[in-house]
Amino acid sequence: MASKEKCILAIDLGTSGPKVALFSSLGEMLGCEFEETKLLLFPDGGAEQSPDDWWDAIHRAAKRLLSRGLAANENIVAVACTGQWSGTVAVDKDGNALGNAIIWMDSRGGPQVHQIAGGAINIQGYSPAKLFQWIRLTGGAPAIAGKDPIAHILYIKQNQPDLYRRTFKFLEPIDYIGLRLTGQCAASFDSIPLYWLTDNRDINNVRYDDRLLKISTIDRTKLPTLQPANSILGSLLRDIARDWGLREDVQVVIGSPDVHSAAVGSGAVRDFETHLYIGTSSWITCHIPFKKTDLFHSIAALPSAIPGRYLLTDAQECAGACLQFLRDNIFFHQDEISSTASPSGAYKLFDQVAARTPAGSDKLIFLPWLYGERAPVDDRFVRSGFINQSLHTTREHMVRAVFEGVAYNSRWLLKYVERLIGRRTEAVNMVGGGAKSDIWCQIHADVMDRPIRQMRDPIEVNVRGAALLASAALGYIQYDDIPSRVPVAKTYTPNPEHRTIYDELFREFTAIYESNKRIFARLNRLQ
Repeated sequence: MASKEKCILAIDLGTSGPKVALFSSLGEMLGCEFEETKLLLFPDGGAEQSPDDWWDAIHRAAKRLLSRGLAANENIVAVACTGQWSGTVAVDKDGNALGNAIIWMDSRGGPQVHQIAGGAINIQGYSPAKLFQWIRLTGGAPAIAGKDPIAHILYIKQNQPDLYRRTFKFLEPIDYIGLRLTGQCAASFDSIPLYWLTDNRDINNVRYDDRLLKISTIDRTKLPTLQPANSILGSLLRDIARDWGLREDVQVVIGSPDVHSAAVGSGAVRDFETHLYIGTSSWITCHIPFKKTDLFHSIAALPSAIPGRYLLTDAQECAGACLQFLRDNIFFHQDEISSTASPSGAYKLFDQVAARTPAGSDKLIFLPWLYGERAPVDDRFVRSGFINQSLHTTREHMVRAVFEGVAYNSRWLLKYVERLIGRRTEAVNMVGGGAKSDIWCQIHADVMDRPIRQMRDPIEVNVRGAALLASAALGYIQYDDIPSRVPVAKTYTPNPEHRTIYDELFREFTAIYESNKRIFARLNRLQ
């Protein structure tokens, strides 16, 4: 990197904690630091995190990164933020968080969504008239599972009325971080859609809609002002700039959700180019030149982080979280049976075991729905499990079955993504922590029957996307330059010898859901 090349500090507020990375204006990563944060899960479907913990972790990571001297601090011209989407932070007039944030995994607002969405006549829980308005104006509709910010806000309004009354603004997590960085309270065209309160038909002029506000019963005054995607939110606050050793004229680019930044960081920015993200959760998305919705499979085209573009959006609840569950709750859970701590290289051991286990795992099928599902089924009651175990089943089979179960879920979603865009995906760019696993990339290629491009530095995809978006916003690069700044590490082609077994098991995977969804609902509805 040239000694005077401009640099961008990028923040990714992940569910497990924030990454803070330093990039050149051309997208070269110079260094990255990570800090872990706690996740609080409750028996009633609640999922929360502390905004103060977020900020403290970002501060520590940023200070540690900047102390490494990777670039002259005077060359750092911008800060960009991305992170977890579909969360809610209530703040007061001074910008202070009023308690924990409700995050994307929280389903406690389901009953409240039912109340506002339903009517005398219902289509899968929606009044036809309201459903028409939502789809026509926004491109989608609030998930009946209750995991969108509109559900979080309604849950607070009904169950914590004092907190609702004291709230000045309800913000997405990335918009809260933007507030902490600049003192400015705003949301971007691409961060606000899951409130389901905006008219997105004019992609360059997204605005709140009075009809949707009336349906929601949410007060307009408690919602942030809106700015175009990739606009400048403001300058870095003087105290933060001084503490971090940065210039006081550093610009903060308005935040974009992780789904949007990953689409850019994956290099798949041209229309219909598809990427698969495997992190704690997963998704399959692409940019498209039109607004279109598949409500029945929870897929919608919403405003992109690239101004003037739509991004196909969807979400699968658990992906990498399934391996974490296998590690922490099954193999290395510490109790009276075993006190063995999880080894630092547990995921590499899983890779080795999965690679030597035959495809199909002796027809053991893992269901990855540990915390319900969003797409292609919106079902907060469905749960996980191993199906078809026998006396011959070993933990080697269980490990590979987890890799394969997540891949079956990806294939299930891909079917409806391709149906919506009206074409077959020729190849898929794979990113996220799961893309670091060679065997998982190959399993996805085999199960999905598509070439998988493993992108370089896949785990940094979100911060890379945020940095590239900031660089484009400041005029250092063009959007068309982005694919050349994101190289492919390796391409995995489908193994034809595995076609028969994976086609068979995928059919049974979807059949298991259809046969058992009512059982899951009976077992979990009261929880």
